[in-house]
Amino acid sequence: MSHPFDTLTPDLVLDAVESIGFLSDARVLALNSYENRVYQVGIEDEQPLIAKFYRPGRWSDAQIHEEHSFTAELADCEVPVVAPIQLDGRSLFEHQGFRFALFPRRGGHAPEPGNLDQLYRLGQLLGRLHKVGATRPFEHREALAVSNFGHASLDTLLAGNHVPKELLPAYESVARDLLKRVEAVYARTPHQLIRLHGDCHPGNLMHRDEAYHVVDLDDCRMGPAVQDLWMMLAGSREERLGQLAELIDGYNEFHDFDPRELPLIEPLRALRQLHYSAWLARRWDDPAFPRSFPWFGQPRYWGDQILALREQCAALDEQPLKLF
Repeated sequence: MSHPFDTLTPDLVLDAVESIGFLSDARVLALNSYENRVYQVGIEDEQPLIAKFYRPGRWSDAQIHEEHSFTAELADCEVPVVAPIQLDGRSLFEHQGFRFALFPRRGGHAPEPGNLDQLYRLGQLLGRLHKVGATRPFEHREALAVSNFGHASLDTLLAGNHVPKELLPAYESVARDLLKRVEAVYARTPHQLIRLHGDCHPGNLMHRDEAYHVVDLDDCRMGPAVQDLWMMLAGSREERLGQLAELIDGYNEFHDFDPRELPLIEPLRALRQLHYSAWLARRWDDPAFPRSFPWFGQPRYWGDQILALREQCAALDEQPLKLF
């Protein structure tokens, strides 16, 4: 069986970068990425570049162009993002069947969990991002919805042979119960869909020398603003309330946050849990995944998932976080 990146060798990576006019120094360093393949490529007498090779068949050209256009739009509005390099008005290139983009190398560190000063600054950054994101919708990229992140994820997991047979009834039962609760909260919670980062975990919001920047808009999509905020919160309920207040204070300096969206935090967490397991299932024929996630498919993983989904059902019964 062939796999999407079988022919993506270091030589092909160098050839691709040189095909658009760069002279490499033949150094290639694979970076930590699973969905796509990302490399640091040394350039003669210049800073290294980051080359991102898109997973074949995942996004259409139109969807990738929309990601790049959104990133460029953010950069034009002075939102600190790492935007793809443009050559003669193009940012998406093709070499031997692989589509790729080049980015400047921008180092940094992920924010510290619970650091209130950093959360205020991150709130400012996300408020600026969403101010731009709210101006118009995506035309080609999908929205984050219960249908695709929830029901489609469960369908993927039930159709495959990933959940051990002895645990399948328990997993399906708790997942279906959870999705009913998620749908109920969505139905009664006012929210507006805007263009988002979409995968806004702390590792995608980097800081260096007191400056913050956004990386990796590969999962940008339409969704409620709170999707880009909730993954910044950690710890006990009281800790999260304090963190939320700092985050929103910073956010509101640039864009008005609608606190009516806060009940969506736990439903969005539930959808991310289901989507993550389904993502692993969908990518299991890529050799990088069994090597990197050997525990997937083991009874212990699915037992832990059943427990986690039950805990998430209980979280949906609790009072949502509020701003005071």
